[in-house]
Amino acid sequence: MPLHGRKAELEALTDLVSSLRGRGDLQTCGGLQTCGGLRNGGGVLVRGEAGIGKSALVAEAVSAASEAGLRVLTTTGVEAERDLAYAGLHQLLYPVRAVVDTLPARQRTALRDALGLDEEPEPAATQPGTPPEGAPQAGVFLVGLAALTLLAEVAAARPLLVVVEDAHWLDRASADVLAFVARRIESEPIAMVVTLREGEPSPLLEAGLAVMPVGRLTGEAAAELLDATAPGLAPPVRARLLEEAAGNPLALTELPATATGLGAGGPGGSGGWGAIGSPVPLGERLERAFTARYATLPPPARAALLVAALNESESVAETLAATARLLSPEPLTDPSVTSQPLAGAEVEILVPAVEARLVELGGGTIRFRHPLMRSAIPSAAPLPERRRAHLALAETLGEQPVRRAWHRAAATAGADEGVAAELDRAAAEARRRGAAAAAVAALEEAARLSEEREGKALRLLRAAELAVESGRRDTAERLVAQAREVGLSPRRRATAAWLLSGFEDGVRDDVSRVRELAGLAASIAAEGHVEPAVRILWGAAMRCFWSEPGQDARRQVLSVADGLPLPAGDPRLVAITAYAQPFERGESVLGGLRELAGAAGADPEVDRYLGSAAMQVGAFDLAARLSTAAAPGLRAQGRLGLLPRALAVQAWSSARLGDLATAVPAAEEAARLARETGQPFMYGLAMAVQAEIAALRGDSERARALADEAERVALPAGARPVLATVQLARGLAAMSAGRFDDAYADLSRILDPTDPAYQLALRACFLAELTEAALRAGRAAAARDVLLGLEPLAASAPSPALHIGLRYARAVLAPEEEAEELFAAALRADLTAWPAERARLHLAFGEWLRRRRRAVESRMHLRTARDAFDALGLAAWGERARLELRGAGESSPSRDPDAWDRLTPHELSIAQLAAEGLTNREIGQRLYLSHRTVGTHLHRIFPKLGVSSRADLARVLQTYQQPDG
Repeated sequence: MPLHGRKAELEALTDLVSSLRGRGDLQTCGGLQTCGGLRNGGGVLVRGEAGIGKSALVAEAVSAASEAGLRVLTTTGVEAERDLAYAGLHQLLYPVRAVVDTLPARQRTALRDALGLDEEPEPAATQPGTPPEGAPQAGVFLVGLAALTLLAEVAAARPLLVVVEDAHWLDRASADVLAFVARRIESEPIAMVVTLREGEPSPLLEAGLAVMPVGRLTGEAAAELLDATAPGLAPPVRARLLEEAAGNPLALTELPATATGLGAGGPGGSGGWGAIGSPVPLGERLERAFTARYATLPPPARAALLVAALNESESVAETLAATARLLSPEPLTDPSVTSQPLAGAEVEILVPAVEARLVELGGGTIRFRHPLMRSAIPSAAPLPERRRAHLALAETLGEQPVRRAWHRAAATAGADEGVAAELDRAAAEARRRGAAAAAVAALEEAARLSEEREGKALRLLRAAELAVESGRRDTAERLVAQAREVGLSPRRRATAAWLLSGFEDGVRDDVSRVRELAGLAASIAAEGHVEPAVRILWGAAMRCFWSEPGQDARRQVLSVADGLPLPAGDPRLVAITAYAQPFERGESVLGGLRELAGAAGADPEVDRYLGSAAMQVGAFDLAARLSTAAAPGLRAQGRLGLLPRALAVQAWSSARLGDLATAVPAAEEAARLARETGQPFMYGLAMAVQAEIAALRGDSERARALADEAERVALPAGARPVLATVQLARGLAAMSAGRFDDAYADLSRILDPTDPAYQLALRACFLAELTEAALRAGRAAAARDVLLGLEPLAASAPSPALHIGLRYARAVLAPEEEAEELFAAALRADLTAWPAERARLHLAFGEWLRRRRRAVESRMHLRTARDAFDALGLAAWGERARLELRGAGESSPSRDPDAWDRLTPHELSIAQLAAEGLTNREIGQRLYLSHRTVGTHLHRIFPKLGVSSRADLARVLQTYQQPDG
């Protein structure tokens, strides 16, 4: 039957298929509301209410794709599968599972594990309340990269249409993977078409798919559809049906059969008409129509249909086997006890359901004609019948322990520790496969069935901990509240209090939480539980970075850390100390960091927080080194939650060192991944670093826009490191534009304890910029006051950034008779790893010499500064050096655009990895892209840089490497 009233939507989907076939850009978006990003790759999210015709539109797209010779892979979300990890992904990729073996080793392992293609021993149940141990699991991100690579390989043979129906019922792991894939479809001949019920949440909503809203039919189109479906209706019946259906295509096709079947002859007809005319939502009326058909079926058919509706699988054989058990006169047994196999029911048992247009059979599968039919049937069956059907399915699924556990749970009314233990094992299996949402659901259900209060509470806390790890705050809060209602021991109360502190690093918490957490850690440690105490104290220390709790709270954190029975060189203690007291304990922190840096690369998570600790104490060279070492390991482990944190520190520190070649791609990727993984303040920090980079490159307009975006994220919550970096970026942008009064005002906010941009550790990192702005704004006296205030701190704190800034400030603020020696002393310091600071000193010394009519001497310093700034890409400062050189009587050619001027940050990252000799596939694994997308980017990069080979690429990029000190 042709679709009525859907011309615009059909044209848009046809265009998508045509563009996919031609591997060209989509020329028109047809009826799409939002078309951004819809290219050869990308796709469409078809959104509308139940029964609106989403599936019919998709069927037309699939038909067009098949006629065009495209390959089509399909998955459909099923409500019964929502708690089964990767069920939707398994359905999608099973037809091409042979390609899995061609993937890179780590991706192959992750995907085979997620899809259950490897035989694995059944995991033992974790003891309630025991955090899962072992190596970090791959998680959905590595599985997502593997799925992307696989789909790209499949599409290489012929273009591929990926269809995801009823995305609102997909299990969370599959939905996350498919959203990951959708965001990264760029150059591959792949398109994704997704259907989603209006008002339902899904990760695919944020995947960048173009939105196709599907509304109700117009009156004319609705009348055409009704007449085509049920011709010859009496005018009153026709009018009433059009009114009740209100343009919903499913209602227009299904309600007529129910109305006439029940003898509805008009307003005065039987109860069937009354059901249609009831003042209830359309979805409920449709469900009533379906259950009315269900009620007329013979009992065996009703039993089979109930089993099919409750089953996660569409297998006819599985449905018939469970139906045979349900209808057997023998009592259903405990599925944990092996029962004798029964002959399955015959397929003829389903014929009445087919004739009633409730299900369709074919290819060994049973499919409901609409999801509303599937959901209506269990609600129409009495609770005892539903439980018996679940138990029959559990008996049938003896070889599938996870599915069996869920059906046993659904069949169990009261507490049952045996079933709870099965769900524990299901949770452990889900977590092993990286599906935290499925593990949370299994643990929550296990808690419901727990026989002991302690077991119930501990399972709820374990579920809450996993919810925290996966960023699901609402779920975690609900689970912790349930655990508290059950009753907790003092230690478990402490765990519950700590769990929720991990969200957003406690940025939105009251600063009093720092002292509270420190006291909690002390009490936990006093009971002999050191590891939980360290984790709680780490949460307190992190708050000392993002907020300002005051010196008393900081010292309390330090006091608790000092009392922990851990060796002095424990990296966690080093990091906690750096966050709590970056200056008072700076010497011991730096010593520990330098010692631990020798083992960089052994544990990426340790490298990550040590890199962050190095940033606290102003050791930006160490911070860049450690965070750089952390990134490859976090990538390999698929830990995209931690990766943007390492990248943000790498970018922040590299920008301060002047290493923009590293900072540019790191900041861009950190922002993108932080946004994708739901970390708003890391996103804000990365955006602020991008603003700083733009200012350093002389792009004041871009710097301003990026700084505003970062401030918008950070200001409501008072995320101090973000706001400090925003003020730095604004100050640098003002300086490059010659607005030194504004620059001084912007930068001085970072040192004001009453300002939200004040941050204890970072306030000592921008002294050179502040001093220069003050001098040029005529505020030298204010700068000297700042210098005077920081001198006592420098006497006890070995912060490299602080001492470099102080040496610069002393020289430029000194009386004339002392300045030259102070400049010379500053330049004698080892600045090998700090080329931007060395260049800044040469520029300042050259300016000082020129203004004293020592032009010849000044030129050497100004040339050195110019060349260094040019090599680093610090365009605004390079131009200043040129102006000074001209004033000293030496011409200076304009700077040629650098590689990072010609390339986007994303392209620069790819170019650097290609120049290092990595293959497209290896680059794709590093950056979570398909290797074909990498190839497309390189195809664009080569002409931008005027090269034709990777060897030329390496040569060109080497030109822009940072100079030796």
